[in-house]
Amino acid sequence: MRDLVVAGGGPVGMAAALHAHRLGLDVVVREPRTGPIDKACGEGLMPGAVAELATLGIHPHGRELSGIRYLSATPGRPATAPFSHGPGRGVRRTVLHTALAERLAEAGVPVEQRAVGDVRQDDDHVVVDGEPARHLLAADGLHSPVRRMLGLDSPGTARPRFGFRCHVEQEPWTSFVEVHWSERAEVYLTPVADDLVGVAVLVGRGARFDDVLEDFPALRERLTGRRSKVLGAGPLRQSARTRAAGRVLLAGDAGGYVDALTGEGIALGLAQARAAVSCIVGGRTHDYDRVARRLALRHELLTRALVGSTAYGPVRRMLVPAARRAPWVFRAAVDQLSRPIVVPS
Repeated sequence: MRDLVVAGGGPVGMAAALHAHRLGLDVVVREPRTGPIDKACGEGLMPGAVAELATLGIHPHGRELSGIRYLSATPGRPATAPFSHGPGRGVRRTVLHTALAERLAEAGVPVEQRAVGDVRQDDDHVVVDGEPARHLLAADGLHSPVRRMLGLDSPGTARPRFGFRCHVEQEPWTSFVEVHWSERAEVYLTPVADDLVGVAVLVGRGARFDDVLEDFPALRERLTGRRSKVLGAGPLRQSARTRAAGRVLLAGDAGGYVDALTGEGIALGLAQARAAVSCIVGGRTHDYDRVARRLALRHELLTRALVGSTAYGPVRRMLVPAARRAPWVFRAAVDQLSRPIVVPS
């Protein structure tokens, strides 16, 4: 009987498997897709995510990020907040996936190219597709099949948001993640290589990527390089009733997703992966939901407040000017979101 089956071979699932292997667990990863797996995401690793990856000896190639800069769609001075807990890093999703997969292969952790199709639980083990294991960790993404299988979906009440992302082949002009605000969308520009800029859009239902860029004429003129295919994802607001159900734990987007606005998703998912494995090894799986919620609290409070307030056009118009007028508030918010996440032992 294996100690742990990990459903999902994305960054969170692979990180969980590496932590489990380090602590002596017999672990296998189930992932039906062949890598490297790409997805629509901002690709900016906050300093906390860089620190979490470093604990696994992973230092993916990318571009150093100095902080966050907010800009209005209309001309005006930006609001800038440097990171105060070390640099972040802009990293292609495929590069991050490859770095984790290589470390997984070096550790000898098996990856089975199949999905989890059936989950049943007993008091002392879980049966995954007819095979017994002591625990199952679901890190199978935003629309987690395992979460759905166990009836852990929780209906969301927030307006749906959708994400799009492409890459533009040109030299980055800044070391900051730029967030450009209009009345209906945000555009995130992230340097991810010496000759590549990631362009991600967050918007409500019904808008197209090219339509959103029409809101930003100055930005559109600056993006001069060849553009890659646009990937999409959403609706992004997904919730789980609990992140722990018996011997099944949920980590990363599978355990609930608020919004990509703050860019802390990977850092939070990696911290939850480490916490989940710690709870399994310590025989404290009943504590995991409480620990995971505590890890996410700072992120959720700030994100919900910002997403809720910016649902209104007048607030969106005033956001960047307000951040310029009160730079200490903007810097404090970025500082809270960029600091390393402390995982309880």
